[in-house]
Amino acid sequence: MPARIKRLIDRFPRARFLTWETPVEELPRLGERLGIALRVKRDDLTGIAFGGNKVRKLEFYLGEALRQGADTLLITGAVQSNFVRVMTACAARLGMQCHVQLEERVPGQDALYHTSGNVLLDDLLGASRHAYPTGEDEAGADRRVQEIAADLARQGRRPYVVPLAPSHPPLGSLGYLACAAELMDQGVLDVDQVVLGSGSGLTHSGLLFGLRALGWQGRVVGICVRRAAAPQAERLAGHCERLATLLQVPSPVVRSDIEVHDDVLAPGYGQLNEAVAEAIRLAARLEGLLVDPVYTARALAGLIACAGDGRIAPGSRTLFLHTGGLPALFAYETTLRERAVAG
Repeated sequence: MPARIKRLIDRFPRARFLTWETPVEELPRLGERLGIALRVKRDDLTGIAFGGNKVRKLEFYLGEALRQGADTLLITGAVQSNFVRVMTACAARLGMQCHVQLEERVPGQDALYHTSGNVLLDDLLGASRHAYPTGEDEAGADRRVQEIAADLARQGRRPYVVPLAPSHPPLGSLGYLACAAELMDQGVLDVDQVVLGSGSGLTHSGLLFGLRALGWQGRVVGICVRRAAAPQAERLAGHCERLATLLQVPSPVVRSDIEVHDDVLAPGYGQLNEAVAEAIRLAARLEGLLVDPVYTARALAGLIACAGDGRIAPGSRTLFLHTGGLPALFAYETTLRERAVAG
C-alpha cells in the first residue's frame, strides 16, 4: 500500500473481512461495442455473503464498533439494501446481534421484492428486522434506529449504529481510500476515467479523495443512482470536507474534480428504465457479467450513455467499478423477465 494512504488510515481501527485484492478484468466485447478500451474492477468479489463495496466500508465501521466494545449492530437501508445484507453477515462472523431497519424507498414493488434477494439473506443470516415506512427521510430513519438502539441499551445490550445521513463522520469512505491504494498497487490506473455508481456518496468520495491524494489526475465519473446530479455533487463535496476533517489533512479534492451525471436516473432509485435493462442484457450476453438493477446496471447504463454521446471519448481507456449487489437480481425477477430477459 502506498505510504501516503497507509499513514492516513492506519490510525483507525479496522475489522478485516477482505483478505485479497479484487481482480481487474478486461471487457473486450463490451468495450468494442462502445468504442472504448474497457476494464472492470470486480468489487463484487469481496467475499462475505455475496460481497460488494459495502465490505470495504464496514471494515472501518465495525473496527470502531469493536473498539467501543459493542455486542449489537444496527443499520437502516432500503428493503433490498446491500449494506444491510453485508452488515448482517459481518455481525454473524463477529458473534454479534444485528438489528436492521428496512425503508420503503421503491414504490410499486411486488411481494417477491419484499421476501427474496437481500431480504431472504438478511433473514437467513439472523437479522432482527424492523420497518420504516418512508424512503426519503434519512434523518428520520437514523432517529428511529437510535431509538431502537436506546431500547436495546436499556435491555443491557451494547449497541453500535452505522448511520445513514451524510452529517456523520464518513468512516465508510476510508474503505475506498484503501481501494485507491489497491488500484495503484495493481498498476491499473493507466486509464482516462474511472466510472462508478454514486449513491450514498461514501464510495465515490473515498475513491476520489484517495486517488487525488495519490496524485492521480484522471476523471472519476459518478453515475447517479438515487438523487439528481446537483444535490449529489453537494453531498460529495460535503463528504470530502468531512473526510479531510476526519483525517486531519487538507482535502486534495477541488470542486471541479466532482463529476456526476443523472441522465439514466429516471424514474428513480431502484426502478428500471430501458437503459438499465439494456445494460443488464449487454453485460450478461457480451461478457457473462452480471450487474444488479439498482446500482451497477444503472452505473453501467450511465457509462454506455457517456460513451455514446462523447462524454467518454472514443478509444479512451475506462475502468468500471463493479460494486456488487447481485442478490437484488432475484428480488426483481418479475420486472427483469418483462424488461431484460425478453429483450
